[in-house]
Amino acid sequence: MGTRLGVVVEASSTAGAGEAAENVMLEVERFERMLSTWDPESEMHAVNTAAVGSPFWPGSELALLLAEADRYSRISGGAFDARVGALVDAWDMRGSGVVPTPDMLTRALNAAGSGSISVDEHTGTVVRHDAAAWMDTGGFGKGAALRSAAQGLELAHVDRALIDLGGQLWAQGSADEPWRVSVAHPTKRRQPVVHLEIHGVSVATSGTSERFIEIDGVRRGHILDPRTGQPSRAWGSVTVVSADPVEADAVATALYVMGPQVGLAWAERQDGLHALFLQVEDGELTASWTPGMEQWLTDPPESLAPEHQSPGHRTHTHESRNHQ
Repeated sequence: MGTRLGVVVEASSTAGAGEAAENVMLEVERFERMLSTWDPESEMHAVNTAAVGSPFWPGSELALLLAEADRYSRISGGAFDARVGALVDAWDMRGSGVVPTPDMLTRALNAAGSGSISVDEHTGTVVRHDAAAWMDTGGFGKGAALRSAAQGLELAHVDRALIDLGGQLWAQGSADEPWRVSVAHPTKRRQPVVHLEIHGVSVATSGTSERFIEIDGVRRGHILDPRTGQPSRAWGSVTVVSADPVEADAVATALYVMGPQVGLAWAERQDGLHALFLQVEDGELTASWTPGMEQWLTDPPESLAPEHQSPGHRTHTHESRNHQ
């Protein structure tokens, strides 16, 4: 999946821990083979190159995932949508980058979004309606692999494990022995800002400080807004905690596209979804979070301790230079 995988397993025997960790890696590799949009032998490649206008039936596992991704597109108002392939091509996100002309962007928008590829959640049928249309699995693939790997750990009766797949985490454990993890400063990735103590959940963070394209000296983030076709504004980062790794993965992208104000209001309306927004503006870091995030936050730096509290969220501003 173009990233690194780290696995920590605690078990009653070294052999049992090793076997469980190996199974996690095998499961991630299986999802890589299924979801890769680079490998011409993958099942996802077959979906993305299916004849225009003709129904295509992917395997049941992939069909369910695509229907799930389609649902997150609908509930987020299109802030998340896997059908952004034409926009990725228009901006040459997989190459050196290019600013598309207005005509190019219009054509790409017409080949993206819900009208470009139909996914029937009842029959599993996928239909491409435009030759330029394809689905990018980057917004939900890591979550799908983590969810399946976590289920394998449960079946193996592993009580405590931590999987790190490209920065998205799955924490297997209990309230008695949670995993302590950190959330980095949005623009200073080696600088922890907040610590979480987590168990039985996945943590996904979206931001644009590390992945971007540079065109004529201007940096543009890799997260595209499917509604406008433009790269999302670089405002900071959002961290999502959910019991479902696919939800954490897809919603983190959607909330980043929405932005900190709209995203926070949207996240507060979702059951079982917890989000932390770190916004950087004029050298200052603002933190805000949904009420459910309180259960995971632990020992936040004094500068992030909220000065006031509202029914919807807590927020506080401090100068980021105080944390060198």
